[in-house]
Formats: sequence, C-alpha cells, structure tokens
Amino acid sequence: MSARAFASQMISSRRIRAAVRGWHAARRALTGQSRTLLVFLEQGEPYSELLADALPAFAQHYGLELKALSVPAPEKSAAPEPDMLAAYSKRDASGLRAAYGIAAADVRLTPEGDPAANASLRRKLGHYGSGMIWFEGEWYWGIDRLHHLERRLGANEDALLFPPRAEPTHATGGSFDMYFSLRSPYSYLAMMRAPDLARLWNAEITLKPILPMVMRSLPVPSEKRLYIVRDCKREAERLGIPFGKIEDPVGTGVERGLAILHRAIPEGKGVDFAQSFYRGVWAEGLNAATDRGLRTMTERAGLDWAYAQDAMADDSWRDAVEKNRQEMFALGLWGVPSFRVGEHSAFGQDRLWQVGRWLEES
Repeated sequence: MSARAFASQMISSRRIRAAVRGWHAARRALTGQSRTLLVFLEQGEPYSELLADALPAFAQHYGLELKALSVPAPEKSAAPEPDMLAAYSKRDASGLRAAYGIAAADVRLTPEGDPAANASLRRKLGHYGSGMIWFEGEWYWGIDRLHHLERRLGANEDALLFPPRAEPTHATGGSFDMYFSLRSPYSYLAMMRAPDLARLWNAEITLKPILPMVMRSLPVPSEKRLYIVRDCKREAERLGIPFGKIEDPVGTGVERGLAILHRAIPEGKGVDFAQSFYRGVWAEGLNAATDRGLRTMTERAGLDWAYAQDAMADDSWRDAVEKNRQEMFALGLWGVPSFRVGEHSAFGQDRLWQVGRWLEES
C-alpha cells in the first residue's frame, strides 16, 4: 500500500471518526455545555436560507442549541463558477424545499457576527462553504446531510426528519446523460448506482466523461479535498459502497483511463470499465498511472491489455471530453457528477432521485 493510500484510509477512518465524536461528547459532558450546532449562513444564499428555515424546528425536536454565524460567499478557489452556482442553487434549493415540504419559518434563524472573522473560524474548523453545520468535530452540508447528523444524534432510520430522497423503483423509460470525472469520488458513488437504476427504470444512460477541475487549471483548496473525502466515506457507508483506500489518479492515471473509456463506451463496455477503474482508485489503492494497476482494472472489466494499450495510443479522447465539458457548461452546470433529462439538469450524486422523477414525468 502506498503512503497516499494509507493516509486516505486514516483521513476517512470510521474508527477515527468515532473517536473524535467520543472525545467531543466527553468534553461537553465535563464542561456542562449543551449540544450546540454552529451554523454558517450566507445572507441571501438559497441553501443558507433553506437551512435557516429548517433548523429551528429540527433543533427543537432534538434538543439542540443553535449558534448562527454570518459568512461571506466562498472563495473562488472553492467555488470556481460563482455565477453558475448562484443560478443553480436557486432552482435546486427550490426543488429541495418542495420535496421536503419546508415552508418559510415564522422565525427564521438569523446569522450574526463579523463575516470575515466567522469565515476564519470556518476555515480553522475545516470548511469553505455556506449553508454548513459544524457539530463537535464534523461537518454537515445543508439539509442534504441532516440525515447523517440525525443518526449521530440517535434517531432510528424510520424516524428521520430529513431522510435521503428515494429514487423511483419502477420502469419509467426514457434516457439521461451522466457527466462525470474519473477523479471525482462523488462521480464514483454515482457510477456505482446510476447504471443499475437505469436498468431498473428501463432507461438508457449516456456516459459523458470530462477532465477533472484540477487538470483544467482549477486548484482545489485542502479543506475542500478533506471534506469531500470524509463526506464521501459517510455516503459510501450508507450506500454499501467500498471507499477509502485511495490512489489519486490525477494526471497520467486519469488520461490513461479516459483513453480506454473513450474506446470502450461506443462498444458497450464503458460502464464496466468506469466501475472497475473507480473501485481501483477509490477503494483498492490501485495506481492507474502504472501498467500493473491499470491492467487489473482493464482486464476485470472484460477488456484485454492489448486493447487498452491500443486505446492509450489514440488521443482522440481529448476532443470528446472537452465537448462534453462544453455541453455541461451550457446547461449551467460546472461540477460532477451532473445529469441531464431532456430540458432538466441536476448536479450531485444525491440528485439521482430527481433524475428518476423527471423520467417519470417525461
């Protein structure tokens, strides 16, 4: 195991997470403090407003104290397309509000304090975004991750106030596009589920890979990388998907994988190769930049090594992934995984329920 794979296991370790939770709980008990959520809200930001409406009743239900802190918009390194984010978050938050039946609260949680000082605190605690909750060593994004917090607070699965939205379980027909990056762990979680859902729905899925942000000269701050790994670990546990022994494929590994994927997709082997590649780099610590690692990923997907070598000698994948990126941006989306169903589009591995609903409607 490489040092990077070992470090990633430590960062995402369930035991370490449990130890951190235990330490904070013991410290709270010793000091006599109440259970308090630190809530970082950005004025006028749709996800923050949604959270501000949802949290007062949530906190009352679980016997929590709330401390709302005003923060500025994320820095561009953490949110590289602020205009797209603003437009998308407005419609996405509206969809979440309707799905969970969240009305405007009579008494909305109001953030306080100096935004710059609160942003410094947010960074010190390990985050970068708005509409975020920090509770005793762990971060929860918006209402989408309240179910993780509820489980931590002891709620039964059938009593969650904000359970993950369920995807349809019947045939809908239709088709959808999936935009994804081989370096994105959220894309990994989506790729391990979307093809099975497509079969369940009797729908056609079209794979549209793109280059990772960092390979498009868009740096990702360290606090964002760490949060994503830990958040993906929680989501992977919930979904029963292995995760945590990571060998980052950025650079050569991604390029080699994209070359093979570009050849495999029109031959009907794209899903098999993508899933094998993802398991290798996000769960097994296989190095896609080496022949040994990539050969394992290729051959277990039903492709021989000579096929892979021939695919890697062809650079035509570069134009294809750039075309996919331009298509995705034209939808007003900038991150992966993203999905398109007709005129509808959504961003995030936890929006597959919307894909299913749109297929139903069409």
